[in-house]
Amino acid sequence: MVMRKGLLCMLAAGLLFATGARSAQKAPADPVFQVATVKPSPLTMAKLMAEVRAGRMPRLGPHIDGALATYTYMSLKGLIANAFGVKGYEIVGPAWLNKERFDIQAKIPDGVSKDEAPKMLQALLKDRFKLAAHRDTKQEKVLALVVAKNGPKLKKSPLETSAVDMNAPLKPGQKRMKTPNGPVLMTKNADGSTTMNMGKRGTVTMKFDPQARTMTLQSSKVTMAGFAGMLTNMLRMGGGSGRQVVDRTGLKGNYQVALTLSMAALMAAARAQGMVPPKGSTSGQGWGASPGLAPSEPGGTGESVFASVKKLGLKLEPRKGKVEELVIDHIEKTPTAN
Repeated sequence: MVMRKGLLCMLAAGLLFATGARSAQKAPADPVFQVATVKPSPLTMAKLMAEVRAGRMPRLGPHIDGALATYTYMSLKGLIANAFGVKGYEIVGPAWLNKERFDIQAKIPDGVSKDEAPKMLQALLKDRFKLAAHRDTKQEKVLALVVAKNGPKLKKSPLETSAVDMNAPLKPGQKRMKTPNGPVLMTKNADGSTTMNMGKRGTVTMKFDPQARTMTLQSSKVTMAGFAGMLTNMLRMGGGSGRQVVDRTGLKGNYQVALTLSMAALMAAARAQGMVPPKGSTSGQGWGASPGLAPSEPGGTGESVFASVKKLGLKLEPRKGKVEELVIDHIEKTPTAN
């Protein structure tokens, strides 16, 4: 149970703040990494769980330390999302994009800002994986997040929040970690919950109920556009192809939101993202999506998501809407040699 809780914490945080890294200003000429190595990731489920058991948050995803850019245990879909500044569900391509995972180490050239790392990653993917892609906008069936008849039941978040001090002494039960979006202070609370303080990006508290097999997430600061993205991720758990959620509330600013999710649904999402072996796998080495959990299935994500949204004085309505996509025209499964 401890191992599973650790994994669900990582996954839940990813669901709340799963966005691509938007590149900043455009340079006169698109830069490239000075040197880069691309290798299949040596991480396995056993190694990840060993880190969690030891109380350490595995250093996964993109990290920039000085002139060194590292991308650890990332799928091709994750790398593409980071490179092009899109969300995973906005990428249209082969199903195996989430299957294999890679570690990349690359050097940023002297005089080039780390903000250009996404463009350099684009160039690397085009060179090593022969990636070809184009952006498109289509009219598709979506779920519109709208205000319910009796109005929203949301509390606005404070406008100002303090940054996380990476040099402050840690209290018992606390640990700090660096993430692609900034530092995070994690605190284990007396009631068994875990609070992730992301400074100016707000806080999120996660609490498990082992009897009900649910996890409650409470966020102190989220925009309605960000909430719509979070809902899209949840409805697409388990490899499903749920509709994209678009914000049509007209509500501005940041709000406090709370959601209750089933552990089974979160584990299905972990399998879909290749974080745990598929059902029936005994080796721990297999990757890939498990069957999706449909909204009508007992314990499925749709039921809890729709119910949680309703409690907030909001609702999801089927509509037609414009959806932006990054369409993969060509990509190789295996990178060219280092």
